[in-house]
Amino acid sequence: MGIFYTNSGNETEKLGEKFAKSLKKGDIVGFSGELGSGKTTFIKGIVKKLCNLQAISPSFVLINEYYGKIPVFHIDLYRLENEREIEEINWEEYIGKGIILIEWVEKIKKNLPENLILVKIEILDDNNKRKIKIKRRKNDK
Repeated sequence: MGIFYTNSGNETEKLGEKFAKSLKKGDIVGFSGELGSGKTTFIKGIVKKLCNLQAISPSFVLINEYYGKIPVFHIDLYRLENEREIEEINWEEYIGKGIILIEWVEKIKKNLPENLILVKIEILDDNNKRKIKIKRRKNDK
């Protein structure tokens, strides 16, 4: 999949749009990176490309649903404290119904598919430079 570098929020969003072209119904994408690294910005590009809609951070509602040619389900686990709370949101109900995008995926320790696509975003400097690594989980081993 690859390693990419962006120099602005706009470039990160555009990379999300480009990445969206490779996604298909049933894909699950997990995002990791520190607070403010650009996870939601990248997701905005995906939602824009696939649903022609403006994504917002679901931090307070946990799951936002966007409908387009392929439904996109954006899950943000930032505010969840433990594995039990994560199980209570029943995110698995969305599997196979569209594309699932999970921010703070590291909070889910079990029930993640082997073919999960991982997007790790790293802040390189204070001027919005980011390193974005995209890979399939099954290739980690």
